[in-house]
Amino acid sequence: MPDTIRTFIAFKLPKNITSSISEIQNRFKSYAFNARWVNPENIHLTVKFLGKTNYTDIEKVSEMIINAVNSHTPVSLAVKGAGVFPGIKRPRVIWVGLTGEIEKLTGIQNNIEENLEKLGFPREKRPFRGHLTLGRIKGKIDPKKLMDVIKKFEKFESELFIADKIFLFKSDLKSTGSIYTELMGKQLSG
Repeated sequence: MPDTIRTFIAFKLPKNITSSISEIQNRFKSYAFNARWVNPENIHLTVKFLGKTNYTDIEKVSEMIINAVNSHTPVSLAVKGAGVFPGIKRPRVIWVGLTGEIEKLTGIQNNIEENLEKLGFPREKRPFRGHLTLGRIKGKIDPKKLMDVIKKFEKFESELFIADKIFLFKSDLKSTGSIYTELMGKQLSG
């Protein structure tokens, strides 16, 4: 058994949102972009990717997450628009964006960052941008074609959903895709 596991902190998405995302993903897929698509069931709202984590630290990490979110209330969000990281010229990740109580979400993310920094997890250098990853680009892509699809989703907005329970997940990379296991869940109640 390895000493470390890959972990990340995320909110799960309700079924209706997963199916909206699935429809968007299918529109992207219909253009036959060279990408590895995330199984819609596996799409989460990731707050922080921790990467290699010692088994022995899981309890401490869980406590830090609980402390970080204790004073926070559930967050009301919706999926809105689509885009790519880092940019259209050399896209690596295709994502859908979020709207709603973004400041609240950022506040939660910030508290988690602060608490986990005390455990030696480095802070994310880039500013946090809540998003849901649809796929990772594997090869060359026609930026114009990609931009056309992104434009189609400019006005798209899903129903609102409530992010009210945060999880610490373990991620196992398999050839068929990643398998996620919940290690801990914490309800937000404020």
